[in-house]
Amino acid sequence: MKIVLVRHTSVGVRKGTCYGWSDVPLAESFPEEAQRTYETLRALVGKDENASTLNNCFDAVYCSPLLRARKLAAHCGFIYPKFDDRLKEFNMGDWEMKSYDHLWISDPYFKLWSEDYLHLPTPHGESFPEFYKRVTCFLSELTKYGYERVIVFAHGGVLLCAGIYAGLFDVEHAYGSDGHLVDYGGIEVIQI
Repeated sequence: MKIVLVRHTSVGVRKGTCYGWSDVPLAESFPEEAQRTYETLRALVGKDENASTLNNCFDAVYCSPLLRARKLAAHCGFIYPKFDDRLKEFNMGDWEMKSYDHLWISDPYFKLWSEDYLHLPTPHGESFPEFYKRVTCFLSELTKYGYERVIVFAHGGVLLCAGIYAGLFDVEHAYGSDGHLVDYGGIEVIQI
């Protein structure tokens, strides 16, 4: 099964803000970014003469329930995707909508978490293993339905988990300066 994963476009919050499960506004550049994503998707699926819309190119459409993913799905013509909470971004818990700089100064646990974010949970949030498990449970479930091609509108962290699950890269190289995080509005394709 081929899964096309689409990351939401840029958000309208200050850089360095934790916004995992928070519904945040989109950047003013949304119309242009969303159109680029749409055009990239059209090129990716090809000019199928029987597919007047992208909807006709996929067996199923799934989406994070968070607004930033929903708006991009709608712009691309997917008005009624199947929403799944497992496609939400990493849960930052008590750190939602706080700046990383502020947390670095005010919360000693943030320093510990920053050094071991692949294992430690955020306060009242989740750990990376919990996050990875919920995303991969979703992906494993998809294999039961006999789909050939699925599109998923989600978040950067979800795309990273999917890439690890599909063997595109390992967890140690998913994040950081040598990481594999796609740009806002970017696309990752996996085969499972």
